[in-house]
Amino acid sequence: MKYLLLSYTPAAAWDATTADTPSAEALTAFAAYQKFEQELTATGELVTSEGLGHPAVSTTIHRTPAGVVATDGPFAELKEVLASFAVIDVASHERAVEIGSRIVEVLGEPIEIRPIMGEDFTA
Repeated sequence: MKYLLLSYTPAAAWDATTADTPSAEALTAFAAYQKFEQELTATGELVTSEGLGHPAVSTTIHRTPAGVVATDGPFAELKEVLASFAVIDVASHERAVEIGSRIVEVLGEPIEIRPIMGEDFTA
């Protein structure tokens, strides 16, 4: 079953991490995460993983009484922002939780696990 892992980070931490010179702590976490990605690739469980652009350069599309409108930036001011995502294909929800837990150990930020609806979706 496929799961989407959503990684959130505080907005202030996002700004610090995406600065021209990331901290030594951030570089260490990124290296550990890349090593973990290699493990999941070797087991065939990693489908894809990507970091996302800064929320300030995002576009939000929503419906208004006047019609559909696209605006610059995130839809709402948030304390935490979506920083990255990964898609995994694992045997069970328990394995998805195990993988998400290891990412939290490495990056220190929360992970949301969502099943991806497909032919085998039973949740």
